[in-house]
Amino acid sequence: MASPAFSICVYCGSRPGENPAFAQAAQAVGQWIGEHGGQLVYGGGRGGLMGVVAEATRLAGGRVVGVIPQALVDKELANRQCDELHIVQTMHERKAMMAERSDAFVALPGGIGTFEELFEVWTWRQLGYHGKPLGLLNVAGYYNGLLAFLRTSVASGFMGDWQMELLQADMSAEPLLRNLVQASGPDQAPTPLRSVI
Repeated sequence: MASPAFSICVYCGSRPGENPAFAQAAQAVGQWIGEHGGQLVYGGGRGGLMGVVAEATRLAGGRVVGVIPQALVDKELANRQCDELHIVQTMHERKAMMAERSDAFVALPGGIGTFEELFEVWTWRQLGYHGKPLGLLNVAGYYNGLLAFLRTSVASGFMGDWQMELLQADMSAEPLLRNLVQASGPDQAPTPLRSVI
């Protein structure tokens, strides 16, 4: 099998959420990744939006790499249909492997696990630990409140505009994914370290 054209890490809920638009967006993301010869890297579960994006990627011909801690194998119902399923011991190992295997990151609707993963990889980017692009898929306005709060943080002097600019937000999957893939690649340099104080 040929190497994937790109590898996108998707953070999303292990639950489906109440709005059908959430699952529809997860399906669209997976389908786009598969149809464009890409690879999905995700949390390895088969429930909720995680399962939707993985199955859509697989059915569209993409590779699926799951990374899940042993403690969550039963709780999140590990997806045994992944092309690669890595069972690790800790969340730290999970996140490190997912980041290492990815060219870009995108967060779909989810809960505190999704938030934590996004904010950690965003923090790594602002500190110059990697140069990979980050995206937020704001399905049905799910992240409107978060984006407003982040702008409040900028206005209050706790963040800079340049930090906000590291996170691309869009309400549609296709343009966001296209932009992330175009911005990724081996020539993508880490963000120069700036003062965050």
